[in-house]
Amino acid sequence: MTLYQWFIFFLVIQIVHYLGTWKLYQKAGRKSWEAAVPVYNAIILMKIINRPWWWAFLLFIPIVNLIMFPVVWVETLRSFGKNSQLDTILGVATLGLYIYYVNYTQDVTHIKDRSLHPKNATADFVSSILFAIVVATTVHTYVMQPFVIPTSSLEKSLLVGDFLFVSKFHYGARTPTTAVGLPMVHDSIPIVRTKSYLSWPQLPSFRFPGIESIKTNDIVVFNWPIDTVYKFRDRSGRRVDKPLDKKSNYVKRCLGIPGDSLQIKNGDVYVNGKMLPMHDRQKVQYSYDVITDGTQFNPDYVYNDLQITDGVSVNSQNSYTFFAVTDENAARLRNNPIVKSVTKRIDTDGTTSVFPHTKNWNTDNYGPIYIPQAGKTVALNKETLPFYKMIITDYEKNDLQVNGDEIRINGKVVKDYTFKMDYYWMMGDNRHNSEDSRYWGYVPADHIVGKPVFIWMSLDQNVPWSKAIDKIRWNRLFTTVGGSGEPVSYFIYFVILLAGWFGFDFYRKRKKKKADL
Repeated sequence: MTLYQWFIFFLVIQIVHYLGTWKLYQKAGRKSWEAAVPVYNAIILMKIINRPWWWAFLLFIPIVNLIMFPVVWVETLRSFGKNSQLDTILGVATLGLYIYYVNYTQDVTHIKDRSLHPKNATADFVSSILFAIVVATTVHTYVMQPFVIPTSSLEKSLLVGDFLFVSKFHYGARTPTTAVGLPMVHDSIPIVRTKSYLSWPQLPSFRFPGIESIKTNDIVVFNWPIDTVYKFRDRSGRRVDKPLDKKSNYVKRCLGIPGDSLQIKNGDVYVNGKMLPMHDRQKVQYSYDVITDGTQFNPDYVYNDLQITDGVSVNSQNSYTFFAVTDENAARLRNNPIVKSVTKRIDTDGTTSVFPHTKNWNTDNYGPIYIPQAGKTVALNKETLPFYKMIITDYEKNDLQVNGDEIRINGKVVKDYTFKMDYYWMMGDNRHNSEDSRYWGYVPADHIVGKPVFIWMSLDQNVPWSKAIDKIRWNRLFTTVGGSGEPVSYFIYFVILLAGWFGFDFYRKRKKKKADL
């Protein structure tokens, strides 16, 4: 939905509201025209139903408003004496249109100072649940979102089974494009695995100002730009066009920011001609071919001492391939008395399987490639177009036509293109086991979700639930994702604060109970 289409839709909603409530506004002692003024009418309605004025703004927050609208319909009916269970059912089932019937046919009286306390335990429970959902949805959408690490592409820094809190406000919270969907659910409903949202209407999206910008080596959560797969791991060819905010969430490390020139030489990343220094918590891994004297490796040495979680492939009696090996562990392998040689696997064969699928590059020798920056202009021709085709058509919504050497954008013959957005280059630290920008290209700025800031839980996928105590990686609980030095767990401090809160709450309730006697 374009901004113009959304404006028309919003205007229609205002007309519907005015036609269905203007008499009720009058009966509440207000002017009928107050029901017609956008935003102001919502604030006045909150006064009529005796609710806080800030409830009005919840009606304009996507997803949250899906909960608030039914609440306001019921509250409006009750403010005019329509308190029966049938009135409540009709108010919700008719999507609020039952208020039209009350507005035009019923001689109702406004109850100015009606009681807002729930009349029974069920009503109190429903009210509490709705309030909790509204608060949780607002926090989830605009402040902090939980996220779990599904793959080993950032192994050593973030492990499979790490549960994160992802900050939306560091890079600026993004308003949803999807107007109708289940709260706190991504693209599918758990268990039943059906779509959790409606594709229409779509809202124009914008980003609130952030407290920092994305820097090189930042770990970033983003929507996978080319996500049109039927399910997250489905590679059968089935496609489904997803709204921007419902594309699969990926987490990678940003190695190229707008305006950079990036190149990979023998597995090493160079940015603007200089080898990219690593973050002090970053541990890049590669695959290594290892030749031994014929003695087999002890599994405990591989998995416990070296902590090579991606495993080992046995090629022959004395030949192995080790996956996800850091430089430190490669050195330890070389010092093992049964090892004759340790060789890093570096791909030198050209292939078109990597982006932009027209160059004879590979994942270890790649580029140079320019990372587009908003406002910058690049030449367009047959050679450069594959780099920017998706930007022009999919991300920046232009009509592109190519006829021989002639390139037309929105009907005009062009020789260059000026970018509307910033773009980023995302890669995994597990270089030989990461589906990243080397395969599908740039990440647009509007696809950025947030910054991982905290690991609140970590479960070892190789330990069964029957050993629940061992399954939890206790040293990773409540550790920060960013920062310098070795990660430090703040779990004990969390336990102390939690115990203190429960103790204080128990004391407060006990003191209140004594005062009531």
